[in-house]
Amino acid sequence: VCIHRVRSCSSIRFIKSKYLCVFDKSALKFSHQQRLFRTSAVSCGQIVQFKLSDIGEGITEVTVKEWYIKEGDSVSQFDSICEVQSDKASVTITSRYDGVIRKLHYSIDDIAFVGKPLVDIEIDASKGVAPEEDVVETPPMSHEEHTHQEIKGHKTLATPAVRRLAMENNIKLSEVVGTGKDNRILKEDILNYLAKQTGAILPLSPKAEIVPPPRKTEAVPAAPRDKARKIPLPVSRPIAFSGKDKTEPVTGFQKAMVKTMSAALKIPHFGYCDEIDLTQLVQLREELKPLAEIRGVKLSFMPFFIKAASLGLLQYPILNASLDENCQNVTYKASHNIGVAMDTEQGLIVPNVKNVQVCSVFDIAVELNRLQSLGSAGQLGTSDLTGGTFTLSNIGTIGGTYAKPVILPPEVAIGALGKIQVLPRFNGKGEVFKAQIMNVSWSADHRIIDGATMARFSNLWKSYLENPASMLLDLK
Repeated sequence: VCIHRVRSCSSIRFIKSKYLCVFDKSALKFSHQQRLFRTSAVSCGQIVQFKLSDIGEGITEVTVKEWYIKEGDSVSQFDSICEVQSDKASVTITSRYDGVIRKLHYSIDDIAFVGKPLVDIEIDASKGVAPEEDVVETPPMSHEEHTHQEIKGHKTLATPAVRRLAMENNIKLSEVVGTGKDNRILKEDILNYLAKQTGAILPLSPKAEIVPPPRKTEAVPAAPRDKARKIPLPVSRPIAFSGKDKTEPVTGFQKAMVKTMSAALKIPHFGYCDEIDLTQLVQLREELKPLAEIRGVKLSFMPFFIKAASLGLLQYPILNASLDENCQNVTYKASHNIGVAMDTEQGLIVPNVKNVQVCSVFDIAVELNRLQSLGSAGQLGTSDLTGGTFTLSNIGTIGGTYAKPVILPPEVAIGALGKIQVLPRFNGKGEVFKAQIMNVSWSADHRIIDGATMARFSNLWKSYLENPASMLLDLK
């Protein structure tokens, strides 16, 4: 008798052999506790090395910031394995396999390299595989098969996590415009598409959940603003003096700052400063804050600053441009992707609000809330941190009135906003009144931007903020 495969319904697993010689029929008798046929290659899972795939943007190494699993844990496809941080963004790595973690190749704060093993996973060879297939010899699904999906005859780039998010929300990837590299569809694209369809505000991860601010009746009365600023905050952790020098490598966002600022040294900076009377804007914001809170959004001054800048860039597009390395061509950017400098535990980051020219003040506030939540949680994606065309830095939230901001290449202009102060000023009748004054400091690339252009743009931006009602005439 020759058989190629013998299958059992309970305890005998699939076996494969070219020939199995003649044997007595009694040999096939078994109980649920006995196993007469077994192969070690099948009863034991196959261990595969899950390698760190290409994150994009030319990133070759990352820092492991947090492990979500440990050796011996069971994982499924799309489960989060770890969080890594490059010099551009933080990325959550998800599993491509169902199985058990057998080995972690890196510890916290170790440098992991693209293309090298990240973890070893023992996969269940018989789970979810047709009986006719040889489990051990079945190759693991390639990265291309995971990140590509055939839709309506063309190939759409998307990670498994993005495809799962689209499937859960009944979204066709063919209807979503990808903003990643090679038109790759990102999580942000799915969330933005969903928000436009339903009006919902969805965070990228549970850590970045946007919580509506409490109602005024439930809110705890805060200390006066000026008094709170005078009282220095205590140090959150004790300071240890070891008496020894310590050398640490430059990594993460600090490494990105080194590269960017080194490139910025090649740009001849032109500076321009002015003061803005925000008295009317302060009153307008106080009227609109309760309406924004009802919608679950915190309304700060920054959305007004950003929208006014976008309206000014429509009149002076040279400030929303870039200059090539040979200084031969100027590219005028169609989109106003205005960056906002943020001070986080990971360092200085500058995410940007995309397409401000077609956004309302409320739309900008919603996006800022999302970026600030993700920035605080260290969950900003690469698309949030790249593609900026113009930048505003609000140093006034920390203190100070004037600054000398440094341009972020390939941008050609940046503005630094000081704190709002109550100062005496004269009105048209020569009477002294209490004014809400803010100082602004601009820096521009003097190779293509002259002082007069920068001053005219600043005056237009200033007029929008000092007379916020005038913005209604130009809003689209």
